[in-house]
Amino acid sequence: MNRNRRPFWVPASTYYMMTVALAAALFFVAWGILNDSLVEAPHITAGISASIFLFGAVVLREIILRRARNRLIQDQRRLERSFVSPSVHAGDSRKLTIERNAAILNDIKRKSEAARVLGKFSAGHREVFELCGDYILQNDSELKVVSASSPRLSPLLKGRTLANELHRFHMLKWAEIEVTSRTTEASNRVVSQEKIEAAQGALAVIDESLEFYPAERSLIQSRALLQDLLVSIKVSDRIEQAERAVFEKDYALAKSLYRDALFDLGRDNVQSAAREAAAARINAEIERIRILESDR
Repeated sequence: MNRNRRPFWVPASTYYMMTVALAAALFFVAWGILNDSLVEAPHITAGISASIFLFGAVVLREIILRRARNRLIQDQRRLERSFVSPSVHAGDSRKLTIERNAAILNDIKRKSEAARVLGKFSAGHREVFELCGDYILQNDSELKVVSASSPRLSPLLKGRTLANELHRFHMLKWAEIEVTSRTTEASNRVVSQEKIEAAQGALAVIDESLEFYPAERSLIQSRALLQDLLVSIKVSDRIEQAERAVFEKDYALAKSLYRDALFDLGRDNVQSAAREAAAARINAEIERIRILESDR
């Protein structure tokens, strides 16, 4: 059997409904048997039997879940240990000797390979680019004082090149995974505020990455798309509230909400055909409300 295969879990609600149904069936079967056997108060005995079955099913599920949870915790700890080096820390402030420089780079490369294997986990990529950032800072300090004739110069220059490459790769990979996760969360949420928070979280990831790579085309494009997504969520929420206000004949509130929606559309000074069309529809609704007000 494949140990890595995700186990099949019956949802709690389904499990308990099945358990109650089986307990009820057991109750009626036991009641019928005991009644035919002329046992006194057969419903009491049958009820006790069904209760014992129900209690046992609940306890059994808790035991199984506890064991599964313990296995999951152990797996997570093993994963964390795979990213922890017992001897080398890139943030150490000691002098970068040739040997220590090589040890730090080997540690970074090892963690980089582990993060690539566990590609869908953003935490591994983040740890690698943070280690690279620490190394680059220390490397810069060493390059300022190392002499041109020092045997350390070449390893330090090569190390900086490698760290820069890995930093860029893993930061962009981290951003990709995080943004995908958060935008998916935003689309799956029902409450508008939760949608907004998820989209803002994705935008914060892009902004953090842009601090290091402001000219990266993929980040710039992603930011524009996320801005549009965030505006779309806010405007849709305003319009929904405004339509509800119109239905309740609260025209003043409806106009205020529509104006807020127009403000959201134009606050970042981004123009597009979709935004212009949305603004036109909102202005038409405001005009329709004015007509409704005059007819009252």
